[in-house]
Amino acid sequence: MSSKEGKKKVVVVGGGISGALLAKSLQFHADVVLIDPKEYFEITYANLRAKVEPSFAERSVVKHSDYFTNGRIVVSYAVGVTETGVLTSDGHLIPYDYLVIATGNNDSYPKTRSMRLEQYEEDYEKIKSANSVLIVGGGSTGVELAGEIAVDFPEKKVTLVHKNSRLLDFMGVKASRKTLDWLTSKNVEVILGQTVDLNSHSDGAKTYQTSKGETITADCHFFCAGVPLGSSWIKESVLKDALDAGGRLMVDEHLRIKGRKNVFAIGDITDIPEIKQGFFAMQHAMVTAKNLKLLIYGGKESKMATYKAGPDMAIVSLGRKDAVVQYPMTTMIGRIPGFMKSSDQFVGKTRKQMGIDTSCFPL
Repeated sequence: MSSKEGKKKVVVVGGGISGALLAKSLQFHADVVLIDPKEYFEITYANLRAKVEPSFAERSVVKHSDYFTNGRIVVSYAVGVTETGVLTSDGHLIPYDYLVIATGNNDSYPKTRSMRLEQYEEDYEKIKSANSVLIVGGGSTGVELAGEIAVDFPEKKVTLVHKNSRLLDFMGVKASRKTLDWLTSKNVEVILGQTVDLNSHSDGAKTYQTSKGETITADCHFFCAGVPLGSSWIKESVLKDALDAGGRLMVDEHLRIKGRKNVFAIGDITDIPEIKQGFFAMQHAMVTAKNLKLLIYGGKESKMATYKAGPDMAIVSLGRKDAVVQYPMTTMIGRIPGFMKSSDQFVGKTRKQMGIDTSCFPL
């Protein structure tokens, strides 16, 4: 008799930081299916380091099968939801007793791990061969990339353009100001309150026009802004009424989608009013794993764990040794917060939490 026979069916849609941890946590408690358009899990808060040090991705890009050893992996896009199943882009309907949506943001990643590693090699060569680099977007991704390039390639001219009046506008004013001062000290030119129309930019051209008519000269560019939420596939499904005006899924204190007893949402796709950081996404996964175990084993709903929005806390790397961190009562920049994240990008800690050993990373 199959060990899965008689077990509750849990379908997790999305193999990012929260979905991966949830699938790993439940794999011996239910018949778990992980649906993801790629064969690997990526520690995404480490991916800017991998652009300047491609070998770093050998540790931060991991096949789902290396940590999710007792479940089924479906490498496909989810394109719809019914009351009892998830429809995939290859035409299958995956049945569920419990469903967890963790599709985060709609980033475009290659399907295989080897292709993703090649992509980092290409980005590295692109940066290495350039004398000047343009970064469009001054959120955490753009700022971290600017910091990585400025520290590893101080001889290169780096220009960062951000549409808003301050950098890192999801954080407080102090964090924005300290970050601007740090980047300026590393000779990064920061242009605020402007955009760059990349749609009209010709491939191979080395001049870019800003929305205020400024001309920027750069050998290459990286677009680090405007990634949409991964919820478009839900809009015509039975869960369409659970989406708020911004496209996020509305959840209750147990992280169940409002109005649903057996459907949860975790990570960046939720409407929880907190800064979207990997640490909080992992907390979502742990709370949901606890609640699903309770329900799977027939526990009372009154015993379900609750999740409270995280504090106004965030950390952004600035190269290999520095970082800016915001706590509810203070903001710091420099080597102390850098010691917390920047040297390893939380890769070791995340691997340990995922139960991934060094031997799981092919060289």
